[in-house]
Amino acid sequence: MKEKQRKATADAALDAFEFEDAGRTFTCSREAPRAARPDGWWWFSVTPDARGQRYAPFRAAPEDTRATVQARIVAYYDELLARRAAPPAPNQWGRRAVVAPATDSAPPAVPAEGGTAGTAGSPG
Repeated sequence: MKEKQRKATADAALDAFEFEDAGRTFTCSREAPRAARPDGWWWFSVTPDARGQRYAPFRAAPEDTRATVQARIVAYYDELLARRAAPPAPNQWGRRAVVAPATDSAPPAVPAEGGTAGTAGSPG
């Protein structure tokens, strides 16, 4: 019976906590499941964070501990900052394909002076 109470107390203590890492303060909370979302999610906010957002990077699991949640949150946020700092990926939608130049060593054929062979609209 005491073990069950201890686990319930530990779970309640894990519903919300705060920690510091690399000069940042993380405030974390586990959102309880709802009808629209049957799984609980870990939410966190960071101070300082220029965007002032709250993040929900992963679902809460029964085996979560403060140490595992903290490690996952820091890893997620560090990766997020790295992605934001990276140059934007090229957008392939709406672009024409770039055709590489021919690799032949011979120069392209040039008509002789005064010749109009191959010119559009010239008589045959």
